[in-house]
Amino acid sequence: MSNHFPALFQPLQLRHKTLRNRIVFGSHTANMSDMGLPGERHRGYYEERARGGAAMIVVEPVPVHRTAVLTRGNFKHSTDEIIPHFRKITDAVHSHGAVICHQLYHVGQHGDFDNSYEPSWSPSGLPSFHDSDGSHAMSENEIEEIIESFVEAARRAKESGFDGIELFAAYNAIIDQFWLPFNNRRDDRWGGSFENRMRFSGTIMERIRKMAGDDFIIGLAVNMDPEVKVSQSIEQLQEIIAWHDQRQLMDYVTCGTGSYFSSGGIIPNVFFADKLGAPHAEALKQVVKFAKVQCEAHIRTPENANYVVASSQADMVSIVRGQIADPHLANKAAEGRSEDVRPCLSCNQMCWGRRYRDYWISCLINPSVGREFEWGGDRFIAAGKPRKVLVIGGGVAGLEAARVAAERGHGVTLAEASDRLGGQFRLAGLTPRRQQIIDYIDWLERQLTKLQVKVLLNTPLDAEEAKAMGADEIVVATGSMPDGKGFQRAMPEHDALPGVELGSVATAEDVMARIARPGKRVIVLDETANWKGGGTALTLAEAGHEVTIVTGASAVMAEMARTNADVQLRSRLRELGVRMISEAVLREWHGDGATVQVFGGKPERIAADTLVIAATNVSERTLGRELGARTIGDATAARNAAMAIYEGRKLGMGL
Repeated sequence: MSNHFPALFQPLQLRHKTLRNRIVFGSHTANMSDMGLPGERHRGYYEERARGGAAMIVVEPVPVHRTAVLTRGNFKHSTDEIIPHFRKITDAVHSHGAVICHQLYHVGQHGDFDNSYEPSWSPSGLPSFHDSDGSHAMSENEIEEIIESFVEAARRAKESGFDGIELFAAYNAIIDQFWLPFNNRRDDRWGGSFENRMRFSGTIMERIRKMAGDDFIIGLAVNMDPEVKVSQSIEQLQEIIAWHDQRQLMDYVTCGTGSYFSSGGIIPNVFFADKLGAPHAEALKQVVKFAKVQCEAHIRTPENANYVVASSQADMVSIVRGQIADPHLANKAAEGRSEDVRPCLSCNQMCWGRRYRDYWISCLINPSVGREFEWGGDRFIAAGKPRKVLVIGGGVAGLEAARVAAERGHGVTLAEASDRLGGQFRLAGLTPRRQQIIDYIDWLERQLTKLQVKVLLNTPLDAEEAKAMGADEIVVATGSMPDGKGFQRAMPEHDALPGVELGSVATAEDVMARIARPGKRVIVLDETANWKGGGTALTLAEAGHEVTIVTGASAVMAEMARTNADVQLRSRLRELGVRMISEAVLREWHGDGATVQVFGGKPERIAADTLVIAATNVSERTLGRELGARTIGDATAARNAAMAIYEGRKLGMGL
């Protein structure tokens, strides 16, 4: 047992298995299957977390029935073809001392015809909350078919080498649709009374236990979404869990947050508090006598996890995005190196953001995610011949390149023109609710210090000065500069916004860096529809400015819809009185206001003291061209931080 987080690193008996600690890599859709089969991408992904010290891994759900298919990357349903492929994953995870279970699901009325080409089956035929489709109310024979499909999926899991299964009864899936009177409007033995509404889940669990025997874990995933009136209250969920526990139907229960009714809390973004699920887990722990209770939802750090276990809010903790960001979180924490854990940003941009678009997931700050089988995990091979490397530019592309090169044994010098590291990403971290970005930059700085990278601040270099430093390899990561011209995609015939030369104009970067001093009334021209425009507007509004934000997109933060942060940000802007004008073009700046036109509407003149431009940057290419050196990040093309970090990692690995 570790002395550093003693509660977190106590073993835990879970049915026939002993977990080496209380850290679980919980179920989530990695979406990595190849033609419905788990392959090397999946194996590498899960094995790296087992190698990193997780006690138990719960593999993403397999649809149990043809009507349960939800994503392009779902595993094949109803076939033993998956068994030998999963066996490779379970063997790999077991080889590192971790327990592994498999989640089984059917989302009932919320299915996806585009992927399943089947009607969605549900208790009472209610409509989907994912799209405009209705669902099919099951007959009793069809209910029996679904029950048997769960049992058969559990059999395949057992034959694949899984130590158990986890039943998905969360977010308003088919199991909890039977529980809730809102979803279950049946008048037969499957609906009406509390006992009847429990019959579906109870029968599934009884039959799985009979099929699998005693040496097989059965878990139950549930959720709380207290803001939604038709969802269960915590008292109702306690009653449901107590009913199952009294019958010893499950070995553990894990409680998440959010639901398909509201979405936002399922994968909490920066607007949600840490340890979001802890009060719900604590409430469930009060009513169980046999089952273990797992806490999940925004338990990002070892410190938070240890607190939850030590305070008896839960027996174990699921840390998903934290172990996506750093697969070695558990081992580092056990070794007393929590400061070396790469901190999750709760940004959702490459995990949920890629799943939202039906790609396999990755991570903004850990580009090895999904590439473990190609890159050898989130670890590095020593360079055959150490070299002297000069990295010019201390944004995240340069920082990651310097870190990885130093990890591999190269002697690295990093030169940054300004007095601080982090570049454009540091400015993003000054946005309200985004302090985690600064935490990540601080982590990078700590790693460079430990790796003895020589960091030169206030050191702008021209080509001759760079050559004179005598490096074997020069990497140019000089980033990009704001484009203050106000170009808009809706007016491509104008390279610059008419009237921009009249003054009282600033860039979003100038505002966030506290260089600009905007007047009371501000118009933000948002050409990005992401955090640059929306976050700058939020910063200004919280500082007391009267803000109007104009975007050509369908909504402010439209590009960030895939992160689930867009709704919360727009809600906060409304609370602050910000006027949001979408599907619009800013026709002209007059120095004291702007002419704005909604697509298809009439022009409107809006008075303002300052125009703030949030737009795509322009690459700083000069030094790279003069040196003929390799460029990464915005020095190659102005894009987002995920691309910069990916290129820094890939170049550092190749030096």
